[in-house]
Amino acid sequence: MVKIFIGGLPDNIQEMDLAILVSLHGRVETIKIVRDRATGKCKGYAFLEIYSLQDAKNIVSTLNGETFKGNVITVKVSEEQTTVKTAKPKNNQVFKSKRPRLQR
Repeated sequence: MVKIFIGGLPDNIQEMDLAILVSLHGRVETIKIVRDRATGKCKGYAFLEIYSLQDAKNIVSTLNGETFKGNVITVKVSEEQTTVKTAKPKNNQVFKSKRPRLQR
């Protein structure tokens, strides 16, 4: 699956509106509109998972720079973060294990 970023969305956008727009150009697996926790309004961008790279390229080439609900949207393939953060001890110290619980 390929993740794409869509920016420039209006604050009253719904998932179904975005699904209808994008699904005309490729198969959409998931939609995540980023919203403000307090108000529930869209922060102006969303991430979509697209079934194939070819569909993602088609969506980007077709929709990037287009007007949607009065806003010019930006569509691009999102860079995947390949590094996985692992816990490392500070100052080269060894992790201390937890003490075992006492059996009562």
